[in-house]
Amino acid sequence: MSLISENEFENQSFKKKSCVGCKLRDKFFSYSVFENCDFTQCDFTSSKFSECKMQSCNLSLTKLDEVRLQDVTFEKCKLVGINFSKCEKMFLTVKFKDCLLDTCNFSDLDLKQTLFHKCQIRDTYFTNCNLTSAEFSGSNLSGSTFHNTNLTKANFQEAINYSINPLTNKLSKAHFSKPEVMRLLDHLDIIID
Repeated sequence: MSLISENEFENQSFKKKSCVGCKLRDKFFSYSVFENCDFTQCDFTSSKFSECKMQSCNLSLTKLDEVRLQDVTFEKCKLVGINFSKCEKMFLTVKFKDCLLDTCNFSDLDLKQTLFHKCQIRDTYFTNCNLTSAEFSGSNLSGSTFHNTNLTKANFQEAINYSINPLTNKLSKAHFSKPEVMRLLDHLDIIID
């Protein structure tokens, strides 16, 4: 099946597809698996993904305007410069495992219970998000921004390099590991001897 000419795909497996810079607008994918595909600079505007899995795919600079990501798992994927805040918000449910997320934007999204397990999350924005019970365990959050974010019951165990201001984010019952939890004090005007 051709990703370019067809519009609906169900129970399909796509392996080593290279669609760099392709316009893949208004497509519908359900119960499909993508392995080792290159979607760099693809335009998926108004497409829908339901119960799909992406493994070892490159989605750098991919356009996801009005895209529905419903129960989509990204595993060992490269996601650079993606503005997830432009996705369709109502059905947004995603999981990230062992992924690189670099300069992405998740601002203003409801991401309750979202999994970001053992990911490299660099220079990424989580502003005005609901990340209640989200899972960041084992992730490196270097340069990422959390502001006015609900992190109630979020799990940061074994996570490193995060910078979270406890005065501008809600952290009730969030889980952290020692000694990295001391980074929460960086935003307070205190002296520790």
